Amino acid sequence: MNRLSSIVCASVLLAGTAVLATPAVEPTTRQDQPIFRSSVRTVPIYATVIDGGGRLVPGLEQTDFTLLDNGKPADVTLFSNESQPFSAVVMLDTSASMTANLKLLNRAAEQFLLRLLPVDRAQVGAFNDKIQLSGTFTNNRDELIGALNDLYFGNPTRLNDGIAAGLDALKGLDGRRVVLVFTDGEDTASRTGFKTVLERARDEEVMVYSIGLESEYFNGQRVVKSRPSRDLRKISDETGGGYFELLKTADLAPTFTRVAQELRSQYLIGFAPVALDGKVHKLDVKVNRPGMTVRARKSYLAAPDVKS
Repeated sequence: MNRLSSIVCASVLLAGTAVLATPAVEPTTRQDQPIFRSSVRTVPIYATVIDGGGRLVPGLEQTDFTLLDNGKPADVTLFSNESQPFSAVVMLDTSASMTANLKLLNRAAEQFLLRLLPVDRAQVGAFNDKIQLSGTFTNNRDELIGALNDLYFGNPTRLNDGIAAGLDALKGLDGRRVVLVFTDGEDTASRTGFKTVLERARDEEVMVYSIGLESEYFNGQRVVKSRPSRDLRKISDETGGGYFELLKTADLAPTFTRVAQELRSQYLIGFAPVALDGKVHKLDVKVNRPGMTVRARKSYLAAPDVKS
């Protein structure tokens, strides 16, 4: 394992239910683990590597990766293959179409919260005709699970506003920041446009994970089939998170578990941009091993300071 003088990393693997043949290992960690800081502008990239069977690939080294900035090779100045702490906002769609499945959704979200470590922090929230957040970041899993039961439900789906609220909550926090959003439908009432949310997530260097569910519900007149917004895949692809589209509610809990596993298994790759020109640069991360694919953020804003 690589160790960096500027990072003290917790060596952890996710405990709990195995998903997609990923083994469960009891985690260990340190509560006094510091967050990476540098006086030089370093662009952090969190990369998820999977093999041909969809299994997470641990133990790769810096030499296994190639990084391109606007198509040109970039020198990696920061690398870790150990788990990094994170701050997460879990935003759940509690609109009318989810009424029959809210308890099931809450139990699924619990699977993510139960896998938080002492170095992690989270909030939970909901979006419908209102936006709701639990209020403070905490690593108290019982408190977070209890907050799930206090989430309201309503009719419209303010998906974009929900993601924006997650970004607002993460402002000013150090380290890896994540919005995990779930919905079964399209945005119907947001005041914030999707382009604005997408650009904010990119520029503020927040990773967005999305879970979409196809569902059927009675709207008072007839049975309606809903499909999750296509924008979810776009924002997840752009920011390096994962997108999971589900056809049945039975897959909810394993998918929330999978997200937690991925966050525990990501590689931290950093580089110092040659030119801070204030423009959006394309990023391309590749793994130099056959049969493996990598998922990571696709761009960054080449500015001295990110908008966070």
